[in-house]
Amino acid sequence: MAGLRRKLKVLLMFMMVNLFIFIVSRSGGPDKSEESKVLVPSKRFWSKLTPSQAFWNLQQQRLDFQGNPVLAYAYNNDSGNVDAIGPIPDWLNGTGPNSDPCQPDYSVTSHVADYNSLPVRLKDFLLYMRCRSYPLVVDQPDICRRTPGGESPYLLIAVKSLASHFDRRQAIRESWGRAGVLANKTVVTVFLLGNSTAVDHHPDLSEMLRYENARHRDILQWNYRDTFFNLTIKEVLFLDWMSTRCPGAQYIFKGDDDVFVNTLGVLDFLKGLSGSRAKDLFIGDVITNAGPHRDKKVKYFIPESLFLGVYPPYAGGGGYLFSGNLTGRLLWASRHVALYPIDDVYTGMCLRKLGLAPEKHKGFRTFGIEEKYRRNPCAYRSLLLVHSRTPQEMIQIWAWLNDTKLNCQ
Repeated sequence: MAGLRRKLKVLLMFMMVNLFIFIVSRSGGPDKSEESKVLVPSKRFWSKLTPSQAFWNLQQQRLDFQGNPVLAYAYNNDSGNVDAIGPIPDWLNGTGPNSDPCQPDYSVTSHVADYNSLPVRLKDFLLYMRCRSYPLVVDQPDICRRTPGGESPYLLIAVKSLASHFDRRQAIRESWGRAGVLANKTVVTVFLLGNSTAVDHHPDLSEMLRYENARHRDILQWNYRDTFFNLTIKEVLFLDWMSTRCPGAQYIFKGDDDVFVNTLGVLDFLKGLSGSRAKDLFIGDVITNAGPHRDKKVKYFIPESLFLGVYPPYAGGGGYLFSGNLTGRLLWASRHVALYPIDDVYTGMCLRKLGLAPEKHKGFRTFGIEEKYRRNPCAYRSLLLVHSRTPQEMIQIWAWLNDTKLNCQ
């Protein structure tokens, strides 16, 4: 009898739970008549933009606004909506006094509060900050088709150099930047130069450059002032050149002319990549949580009047390796990011615009290695890049790595 009571009790509880679930589902389920309705916010979800006090941040605000159709609509909404923001303010229009962006913009002298006290290199950058197009005076239009079989290169090496650095370029040609077939992969090398002018007290080396280029046919030179703060221009111009002259390169190494690159190690690393990782590859010696130097004595000095905020993660400009698949996207991003006077930081900004971040690789040593390992051939076997090295050291290290008798067990 007691067992029957327990069974009835359990059955009753089971029926009550099911009844409760049925009632809740009927009362809480969506009304089919409302499923097709579009929910419209009762208030605007944007706030009125206010101009930044830092000049670069202000330029970026303008670019972000121009690329944001939602805000553009909000500022131009003439429908009578009381929540409409109103007409576009003058500061967002960003129309400068010169129609030609490559003419000096003297309005910056009044827009940057401490302009007169800035170093000359920063003044020059600010005056020409809007210009992104310079004549290409030395080109190699067919360099990526001069490979065996005429196929696109597997690895394109792009080296930032100065006109006077003949010895560095030659050492690279004879060592880690040697063009041709390496480890059964096609390698092409180009050197990126601007114009070393008399304004910066450089001697006229144009005749020697003409001879060098006729001999090696690997120099790209644009007619802009080749200074430290104009390295960003070199970055943008190279991406543009890549998109037309060498769009099929699978991978690109880009770095300075005073680094040593273990090209054999780079090719071995690339061989082991998975397809998904290779697509968005961007590796180097990544710096995070960094910000601008505020000390005028430092080469990288950036005043608060120019930039406010923290830098995105970026790979040190000594050298980094990325997928050719990224080239077009980086070029697009560069057109939506205001030029910044430090090139590796700027590339980090462009990656962030794409929703990407560089990947740190322990084989990139842009700050060098310990002194006790500098003369140890085996120390370079596991590294991909070391900074900095003289032309003689480049040739010596390359000979070590290619010595079949080298035993690093």
